[in-house]
Amino acid sequence: MAALDTNVVIRLLVGDDMAQARAAEAMVSAEPCTVSMSVLMECEWVLRACYELQAPVIEASLRDFLNLENIIAADTVLAQRVLDAYAAGLDFADALHAAQCPEGQRFVTFDKNFVQRASKAGLRGVTLLKV
Repeated sequence: MAALDTNVVIRLLVGDDMAQARAAEAMVSAEPCTVSMSVLMECEWVLRACYELQAPVIEASLRDFLNLENIIAADTVLAQRVLDAYAAGLDFADALHAAQCPEGQRFVTFDKNFVQRASKAGLRGVTLLKV
């Protein structure tokens, strides 16, 4: 089993370097591979900032990637929660930070918009720290 780096996942998603994409495809076809949430978060950033893709396209691409036969999210439940919140309009990193917070524990922020978006996205426990 191999854990994938961001650049390997990006080659699989974008295929902009054919030699690297073929090597990544061959490896993923040959053995099960895991992908961490930090790698997924970095992939979201690369796809948004470098490839200028919009959130719905990124979300669908990451879901399709995680549904490939030999691809396993390091935490499948967390990946699903984060992608659901991302699809509901939450920033990917914010969704990951909040979703990693254990049940019954608050995630405290000064960001009022984050609190509102998290609630709408179904992530409970994101609370505003008042000054």
